Amino acid sequence: MQPEELVSLATLQPPNAFVTPAYLDFFNSTEWDLVYSIIPPYIFTVCLTGIVGNVFVLLVFLLQGSRWSVPEIYLGNLVLADLLLLVCLPFWAMNILNYFMWSYGEIMCKVVNLSINVNMYTSIYMLVMVNVDRYLALALTMKAMWLRRKRYAKFICVVLWLFGVGMGAPTVCIRKLKDIPGHRAVECHLDYPNTSWRLAHLLQLNLVGFALPFLVITFCCVNIVWALKRRRHIGYCEDRNDKKATVLVCAVTLLFLICWGPFHFVTLLDLLCDLKVLDQNEWSHFLNIGSQFSVYLAFSNSCLNPALYVCSGKYFKRKVSSIYNRRKRSLDATALQRTVLTSTTTASQIKPVVLYEKDKCKIFTTQP
Repeated sequence: MQPEELVSLATLQPPNAFVTPAYLDFFNSTEWDLVYSIIPPYIFTVCLTGIVGNVFVLLVFLLQGSRWSVPEIYLGNLVLADLLLLVCLPFWAMNILNYFMWSYGEIMCKVVNLSINVNMYTSIYMLVMVNVDRYLALALTMKAMWLRRKRYAKFICVVLWLFGVGMGAPTVCIRKLKDIPGHRAVECHLDYPNTSWRLAHLLQLNLVGFALPFLVITFCCVNIVWALKRRRHIGYCEDRNDKKATVLVCAVTLLFLICWGPFHFVTLLDLLCDLKVLDQNEWSHFLNIGSQFSVYLAFSNSCLNPALYVCSGKYFKRKVSSIYNRRKRSLDATALQRTVLTSTTTASQIKPVVLYEKDKCKIFTTQP
């Protein structure tokens, strides 16, 4: 199942609505008990750690006091996309805790799903551009210098945000509230005009959402590793930074595959069921449970990105240290100015007082 369809199980329980026992019996199984006990805490943990991590990284970029470099432009937009995606996930957690009863209305049903899809595609392709930029910097250092200009990076980021909006726009059109017959409840439903729309949507998720970005990331990582090896063979001494770069690019590919692979495997099975290659009745329960676990594993990639791409290197630590030292110097300078100002004011307020005692004149200084 695609991520939008996961919320299609979510139901809105209006005032005075009655959900029959038959509706709750659908979720009465060991597998669904695992969903209720594992998924909501996992979502809240991913959201909390991911939001804190992404906000921290974004603040570091904003407070660094210098213009963003090309990698920072991509990383900053990646962090923003991940942050917006994570903010919407608690709505899904509340659905699960409430037995998939959606209580936020049709507008929020559309907005939440639109936001998740837009930022999902934007985050994935910002991730791709981070790896493309690293490939250009390490494998095509001299040949691709003109491609690594800031105005090109900014233009590409704008295009990717528009691309994400384009990929998520159909959600607004086909996401509707639909009555559940016999249960007096309403579900937030993907109302496809016909079967072709559903097939096209599943193909879009598999090809545009996973296959294409994974191929690009893999191509970049393989060529980066090859370029670093070639650099050592032609006389460059082995550098610890080269080792770290090799490990990092391999971790990039592995993390993307681990996080997004299971979800797109389940999506592929769903597509094969629609094409009658697999028996829908035999696979439906597995797809319902598998989609719940796989989609939230996929979104954990947005939580891990800050640690993997930014916080793991000395470069980011230097950024944080620079901001801290600059803020400390600023506070010290402010405190010094206040001390000097206070001393000057105190000195200006000291007035001489003359006391006459018979033939002797004594002069004292007093402070009002």
